[in-house]
Amino acid sequence: MAKAADIYFRTDPWKIVEDRFDPAHSRMAESVFSLANEAMGIRGFFDEGGSVDSLRGTYTNGVYDIEPIGKSYRGIITQTHFMIPSAEWLITVLKLDGETLDLGRVRFRDYRRELDMRTGTLRRSFVWETVSGKALRVSFLRFLDMTHRERACQRVTLTPLNFTGTIDYSTRLSFNVLHEGYGRCYWQETRVDGAPGRAMLQSGTTRSGKELFAGMLVSLPEDSTFRAEEKTAVLSASLVLTEGTDTVVDKRAVLLFNGLEGNALWNAGIAALDAFETSSVDEEAAVQQEYWSRWWATSDVRIEPSGKSTEAEVSAEQQGIRFCSFQLAQTYNGGSMRHNIGAKGLTGEAYNGHAFWDTEACCLPFYLLTRPEAARDLLLFRYNTLPMARERARMLDCRGACYPIATLSGEEACSLWQHASLQLQPSTAVAYGIWHYVHLTGDETFLWQYGAEMLVEIARFLASRVERGSKTGQYGFFGVMGPDEFHMMVNNNAYTNYMGKRTLSFAAEAVERMQAQKPERFHALAAGIGLQPEELSCWKRIADGMYLPIGENGLIEQHDDFFNLPHTDINAIPVSQFPLYDHWSYDRIYRSDMIKQPDVLMFLFLYNSSFTKEVKRVNYEFYEPRTIHESSLSPAIHSILAAELDRMDDAVKFFGYATRLDLDNYNRNTREGLHITSIALAWVNIVYGFAGVRTDGEQLSFAPRLPDRWKELSFSIVYRSRIIRITMGREASVFRLEHGQPLEVRIYGKETLLSDEACRVSAIR
Repeated sequence: MAKAADIYFRTDPWKIVEDRFDPAHSRMAESVFSLANEAMGIRGFFDEGGSVDSLRGTYTNGVYDIEPIGKSYRGIITQTHFMIPSAEWLITVLKLDGETLDLGRVRFRDYRRELDMRTGTLRRSFVWETVSGKALRVSFLRFLDMTHRERACQRVTLTPLNFTGTIDYSTRLSFNVLHEGYGRCYWQETRVDGAPGRAMLQSGTTRSGKELFAGMLVSLPEDSTFRAEEKTAVLSASLVLTEGTDTVVDKRAVLLFNGLEGNALWNAGIAALDAFETSSVDEEAAVQQEYWSRWWATSDVRIEPSGKSTEAEVSAEQQGIRFCSFQLAQTYNGGSMRHNIGAKGLTGEAYNGHAFWDTEACCLPFYLLTRPEAARDLLLFRYNTLPMARERARMLDCRGACYPIATLSGEEACSLWQHASLQLQPSTAVAYGIWHYVHLTGDETFLWQYGAEMLVEIARFLASRVERGSKTGQYGFFGVMGPDEFHMMVNNNAYTNYMGKRTLSFAAEAVERMQAQKPERFHALAAGIGLQPEELSCWKRIADGMYLPIGENGLIEQHDDFFNLPHTDINAIPVSQFPLYDHWSYDRIYRSDMIKQPDVLMFLFLYNSSFTKEVKRVNYEFYEPRTIHESSLSPAIHSILAAELDRMDDAVKFFGYATRLDLDNYNRNTREGLHITSIALAWVNIVYGFAGVRTDGEQLSFAPRLPDRWKELSFSIVYRSRIIRITMGREASVFRLEHGQPLEVRIYGKETLLSDEACRVSAIR
């Protein structure tokens, strides 16, 4: 793997700590210090702004706007949509002796910033030394309410160390914010109102028709003044500071986006602001800490070093996996079926806030085994956007429903035809997500009410997109791009063919089972969408005749003629040339056997129980040396398969990469936002990799494999109303049900009954 860590943060098991300020790492740190609560997110930019390089990103989930692209060929979109910055509520301006606080220009010392994952709070402090010789300790605290998701808090603490005097303070609430990529503000004329200590704004987007209310309450020790500027409310005061004494300014903000418009939204926003006024920042912080204490009690992953590695190495892994778990909890918790999981979450504007097929293929396992109701809501997002998927299939001259490669609203937002038109992964991933959810939870009500209709439409799309090859006489998909996006317009991509085969089989089986078990529901569905009996026969025929290029030794050719491509030594690529998209021409990337991310290995992971260990070994050994890991989902998949194949050195190496991809800036693009897919798969890496959990077989199964560098690994999963606690040790693993009825599982292939009594299973070396 030709990539290296860019180590910047101090290692701590529960915190991310920046104990120096390096402007070159400014944006990277902003991404890492992002906070979110699913409804809104905010990058870790400096409250006071200034000349430091920054992306002052504050985002509200579901708020986007639209730009026309212009007329193009059929099947290529004519407009795109993208996440835009929301109202900014943290702006704080401090002036002392005519000098404005700006860490890019003033003198300061004792700088420290830390994200405390136990409390969900971000703190920053430093001593500002003015030209006039005054020393002022400045401290900032911020957090987002995880329960009342429209609420956010900021605290500014000013402590003069060698003087008594006054400082000018002002804070702003503003819709006058720019989308960096497009260089313009997407908010229309703004309603502004306020009074001392209180301000309210409301605005709408230019084209998408989204409306947002923003309000702030500021608790000041002195009287404040209110004024309105362009799309902005300003509260100002002159604060009296006493040497050695803390002066505290608390700010509580409300950002309300609930589908209401006009006066209805304004009145709802005022009511939310009034309700927030009855609670102090200290009370909110206490509630916040309680929330995170409950969350960590069931969701923590704990790693203890064995002595065969340095404590610092394992501490970095511990910090990394907790950071991933923390960011997943912030990004999505099932608060709304109107939302999906953007590739960057709410941490940056790269990928435009869009969700990809990664949600169902990579993120869903985390929610299936921790918050099944959230997994259901993610799939309901796809059901609610089924009409747009149907329209997309028609644009591509196909039947049924084609889910978009990139979306916020359910409509296709990707203007690159080679991705939007050639990648079938979103549709097969949605089908896989439905199968995985029902298989794991037993929630067949979901299948009958929502899943079956999606499956029928996806199967129709695949059946209208597939062709019979003139050479093989078998079915396959031609002119496609698989998960490995370094190869386009290929034929018989193995991933696409195999996932299409399984999707068509599952769709036919589910509909037949529905007809037998829920005939009334079946007839209503068939009548509603015109389902014909011969369609099921067609799907089964295609599935049975699908081409999969697998050799006698089990090696699967990624796509037709892949084995004939020129070879690239990926280890010879200099670190300075990453990310490749920024340094290699688009055309150059496609001319070799270099792989961006797992393709064959990806479906060997998703349908793991359907392939022998030998098939996985042969394909891992062939494809791993050709994979450059330019995708964030790549390292964890390799680690999981490596652990299964007893290649623990590889498993540990890729795990460290997956857990610290953003913390250590491996791809040199953390500045653009966090890689939420990598973050989700880091957790999956623990559970599916080292604990050997498999969820695609007839029973939930485990095959623990503890790396030599770890003495103990412990975590919990949720399965069918049960909480299973697993503690893996050097000599044995202990399984215990912390909640729920006894459960039969397979451990190292043997039937085992789990109960509230500890079940000790000796490790298999």
